[in-house]
Amino acid sequence: MSSFFERNRAKLADLGIDPDRLPPGQYHTERFPVLHAGSVPAVDLDSWDLAFDGLVSEERTWDWESVISMPTTETITDIHCVTKWTKFDTVWEGIPTRTFAEAVSVRPEATHVLVSAYHGYTANLPLEDFLAPTSMFAHTYQGEPLEPDHGYPLRLLVPHLYFWKSVKWVRGVTFLSEDSPGFWERNGYHMYGDPFREQRYWGD
Repeated sequence: MSSFFERNRAKLADLGIDPDRLPPGQYHTERFPVLHAGSVPAVDLDSWDLAFDGLVSEERTWDWESVISMPTTETITDIHCVTKWTKFDTVWEGIPTRTFAEAVSVRPEATHVLVSAYHGYTANLPLEDFLAPTSMFAHTYQGEPLEPDHGYPLRLLVPHLYFWKSVKWVRGVTFLSEDSPGFWERNGYHMYGDPFREQRYWGD
C-alpha cells in the first residue's frame, strides 16, 4: 500500500506539475500553513524600522515609508517548509535584498548574515544565498499586503532554502565574517537548510 507522500507525489502529474519540483520527503498543499516561534507581534508602522549593520561601510536604518517607496520586483516561486509541506507558484512582491546590500556597501570580508526579527528571533544565511536573485524583503503576497500571521509588514524571502530561513517580521540584518547559528539552528535545525538535500536537522 502506497504512503501518503507517494500518493501526493503521484497526483502532481494529474495537476500538470513536474514531480521533480517537489523535494524528497515533502508533500504538496494548496494551503499556506501558519507556523512560527512566539506570538504575532503588534506592529506600529510609525516606530517600525529596518536596520543593517556589521561588516558594512555605512550602517543604515530605513523607516516604513522609506521601504515601501523603494522600487519593487515580483517573483513566482515554490516554497518548502521543514515541517514537510510545499506550496507551488506563490507570488511575492518586494525589494530585492541586493538593493539594501548595495546601499550599505557590504565589506569584502563579509561571508554570512544574521537576520533578526521581533521577539529576538534570528536566522543565519550565507551571504550568497541572502543576495540570490530570488531573495527579497517581501511586503506583498498574492497581490495583497502580508497578513500578520505571515510576517506583516515585511518578511525575508529566500525560497530556495527551507522556509524558516525566510524570516517573518524582519527588523534587521547583521553582516558577519563567519557563520553564526540563529534561533532554530541553536535548537537542532540544520545550519544551511537545502530542501532537495533534506537538510532539516543537525547531521542531515
